Amino acid sequence: MKILAIESSCDETSVAVVEEREVLSNIISTQIAEHRIYGGVVPEIASRRHTEAISAVCDEALKQAGIEYSDIEAVAVTFAPGLIGALLVGVNFAKGLALSLGVPLIPVHHLRSHIAANYIAHKDLEPPFLCLLVSGGNTVIAEVTDYTKFKILGGTRDDAAGECFDKTARCMGLEYPGGVTLDKIATVSDFSKYPLPFPKLSGSEYDFSFSGLKTAVINQIHNASQKGIEIDVPVLCATVRERVCDMLIANTFRAAEEFGYKKIAVAGGVSANSELRRRMHEECEKRGFKLYYPPLKYCGDNAAMVGAQAIYEYRDGNISGSDLNATATLPIDYR
Repeated sequence: MKILAIESSCDETSVAVVEEREVLSNIISTQIAEHRIYGGVVPEIASRRHTEAISAVCDEALKQAGIEYSDIEAVAVTFAPGLIGALLVGVNFAKGLALSLGVPLIPVHHLRSHIAANYIAHKDLEPPFLCLLVSGGNTVIAEVTDYTKFKILGGTRDDAAGECFDKTARCMGLEYPGGVTLDKIATVSDFSKYPLPFPKLSGSEYDFSFSGLKTAVINQIHNASQKGIEIDVPVLCATVRERVCDMLIANTFRAAEEFGYKKIAVAGGVSANSELRRRMHEECEKRGFKLYYPPLKYCGDNAAMVGAQAIYEYRDGNISGSDLNATATLPIDYR
């Protein structure tokens, strides 16, 4: 089944053609250079750029796949969660396209798509497994009991891990996107030089809180500035990165042991983080677990992962009509 998939939840306009777990094309138009001026994504600008780019991106996806619009058998689109204006561009384009082609419209949850990025790279991956889903807007530990069935075991109570990276990087004066830049320039961590807390939530052993960690980093930077002390940015970057990874890894493997999972997947934009990949690999090797994570090109937002999840949503009867609307917030286990 050839599915044309659309992703526009934040600042990437992407269209892909996917057949089962095979990607026939995956075109991404990024807005990073424009948002870099402001140090982060400006929602109004993002939605305008999606509107300008989406038709051309769609045409290019079909061209690279070597097919015509008439060959498309379904249209899939990210409808939640994300920036509401950005989502609406993709949803309305998808509704019009599906209606004009007379094919089914498949709504796809953004976080489910990130998990499905692993299906593209790992043909052997099948539920059930445990997934650490970590990005700029979300941090979730979920049981993937089936392709469209999920159970949240833990999540962040405040900031997401990627948000912690981005905001501390911005405070250090690093170029947007901050989390990526932080990972690139990090050297060796030093907690004696930059002591950072390890927040834990009483009675919620699988939940996270990154707000206090972010604040501790910002306070250290401000205190150093007031005293005229220069921050060793590469060392502070490495220290922040290690502490975030400490928290992610501790909760993930605690959940894996408690619920008996030996298959672990990592997904979302922060799954590209080099330290997280290295340490997850070490922990899984030590415990005899199987680890899955997407190739770097599928870690960020892209339409290929939307198409990969869409086939399972379609088989589960998750089809929408012209009344489909975008939703800014929605848990992964919605129904």
